[in-house]
Amino acid sequence: MSVEKVRFKHVNFTWNETEAASLEGDEVALLLYRSNLMGADLRLTNYGGGNTSCKAEAVDPLTGKMVEVMWIKGSGGDIGTLTRDGLAALYVDRLRSLEQVYKGPEHEDEMVELFNHCIYDLWSKAPSIDTPLHAFLPFKHIDHLHPDAVIAIAAAKDGQQITRELFNGTVAWLDWQRPGFDLGLKLKQCLDENPGIRGIILGSHGLFTWGNTAYESYVNSLEVIEICTAYLEENYGRHRAVFGGQKITAPEKIFREKQAALLAPVLRGFCSGEHHIVGHFTDDPHVLEFINSNDLDRLAPMGTSCPDHFLRTKISPMVLSLAPLEDLSDPVKLKEQLAPGFVAYRKMYNDYYQSGKKESSPPVRDANPVIILYPGIGLFSFARDKQTARVAAEFYLNAIHVMKGAEAVSTYTALPRQEAFDIEYWLLEEAKLQRMPKPKALSGRIALITGSAGGIGKAIARKFADEGAVVLINDNDAGRLIAADQEFHKKYGKDAYTTVILDVTNGEDIKRAFHKVALAFGGVDLIVNCAGLSISKPIEEHTEKDLDILYDVLVKGQFRITQAAVGIMRKQDMGGDILNIVSKNSLVSGPNNAGYGSAKAAQLHLSRLNAAELGNDQIRVNVVNPDAVISDSKIWEGEWAAGRAKAYGIKVEDLPAFYAKRTLLNKIILPEDIANACFALVGGLLAKSTGNVLNVDGGIAMAFVR
Repeated sequence: MSVEKVRFKHVNFTWNETEAASLEGDEVALLLYRSNLMGADLRLTNYGGGNTSCKAEAVDPLTGKMVEVMWIKGSGGDIGTLTRDGLAALYVDRLRSLEQVYKGPEHEDEMVELFNHCIYDLWSKAPSIDTPLHAFLPFKHIDHLHPDAVIAIAAAKDGQQITRELFNGTVAWLDWQRPGFDLGLKLKQCLDENPGIRGIILGSHGLFTWGNTAYESYVNSLEVIEICTAYLEENYGRHRAVFGGQKITAPEKIFREKQAALLAPVLRGFCSGEHHIVGHFTDDPHVLEFINSNDLDRLAPMGTSCPDHFLRTKISPMVLSLAPLEDLSDPVKLKEQLAPGFVAYRKMYNDYYQSGKKESSPPVRDANPVIILYPGIGLFSFARDKQTARVAAEFYLNAIHVMKGAEAVSTYTALPRQEAFDIEYWLLEEAKLQRMPKPKALSGRIALITGSAGGIGKAIARKFADEGAVVLINDNDAGRLIAADQEFHKKYGKDAYTTVILDVTNGEDIKRAFHKVALAFGGVDLIVNCAGLSISKPIEEHTEKDLDILYDVLVKGQFRITQAAVGIMRKQDMGGDILNIVSKNSLVSGPNNAGYGSAKAAQLHLSRLNAAELGNDQIRVNVVNPDAVISDSKIWEGEWAAGRAKAYGIKVEDLPAFYAKRTLLNKIILPEDIANACFALVGGLLAKSTGNVLNVDGGIAMAFVR
């Protein structure tokens, strides 16, 4: 073990000398290497937070002479995943010459436009507001990080004094102010007034450290954070119990998750006033320590200190008044209990907006909470997609760490409300929001497709994920589910889906699946009943067992999944879509098909009955009727294919061509064709259609509904 690794107990020293040596001479590559190492350790900085840079000589393409260029993380990036195309590259001399035209803090926003005149690389990422914070410091490599331990000191009432005593003057202090050109000049002034310092702590915000090489900067950052973390660790519980001690005791984890799954759809419904959102739940021990404490009621309303935190979590969370052991089984009673709290939170947020707004302020945004705390149970977060909701929860966990540390060594202080408002409704932040990609058609929607580890079900799951939905992938075949898990993780990442074993004939499996989707995403909006099987036999060979399994899977399975989904959809009060994948055989009589065909007919009529019953809930029920979808289908792997081939007097391998030739369009039907039909029904353009049947069979006249 290296000497450096031994030195660090509270942060990870992960620098690899061999790997770094292979990058020697390429300062930009070393910048990326250093950035990725630090971004991978959430004790050093939060997701998307902080900034890193390097300055190096490069050839000016206009003059052929060597000039100094600064490479810095571009706007909206994350240092943990930073690549070359995420960097902004700017002429250092041009950046510094902007001081000559700078008119003062009231003209800060105008300077951002001028950064574009300093760009060295035409493929550069848009420069961020942090650019001048690095430009005026003379060091080759600079790290600006948001470590919880440092922000805890920065947010403490006595933060400046603690910094002076902890670092003996080797780390300077600057009072909080918004990032921009003026802060860049103040950082340079601070360095000039404190020659030889190794870093600067910005009040309420974070840390600036540096070095003349990537390695020096990396180690310097780790050392400062290590010292701050060790100091906090020494003081936890030393002067008073952490967060004033525990007020309540959390129930067991299995009960917490049960409560969370029951509650999440109701919370999601309250929070989805303007658009569909996705939820996240965590009962991390640090969250429980905070929400179960005596200090919760004092600290939670104060809000967070670091702008990176409250930009993603709102100025403060909503705290539920429910007891941990509350009976949450009656959704009507639960909504009545929760409604006043949501009214009060929205009023608080609108008052915050009205008292802080200026003539130029953007319109008020969604007044619903992002973070909801349930004492004894855990933390819920809601956002436009799963990743944003998860990251919001992580940021509030950062804020909890900050409050815990600040309270251990002093008294926690939050940013003044007006300063917080000016950050949240900063025109530059609004411009960043406006540049974000438009939501996809199914963004914020949560889908459960039965039998989605293969065939038609997997194609539908892929289509819905492509269009922005999060998906619960499930199957009764563990092997297929593992393969689908690997495929979806590679293509979509961990936030787009989750998996569960589901046999639609098993009541406990169904409960477990809906528990999983509520806990993972907050509820459900899109149900596709796709799980199926086929048995093709002459009537004299059909057994009662054959009929039972066909009706159990196709008819009862559809009924029970729909029944469970409706319970959650009614809790959300947001409507929903139920799609049933039935078959041409529900309408067309064929040989050797009594059991399967009659079960499919029952599925079709059950869909009509459900559509008639659920319209008042704005739950739409529609049917897609495929035919002969052979690709990747388990149905066609066994006796069904042989049975159909025998019925038509052909070979099994000739079935695809046979089915295509009997259609009006002479087309082979693929799983993707069914997935496209499903999307057509739920993508928004047919929002006023229910009780319909959409044939995707290449055109079979006998299957025409009318």
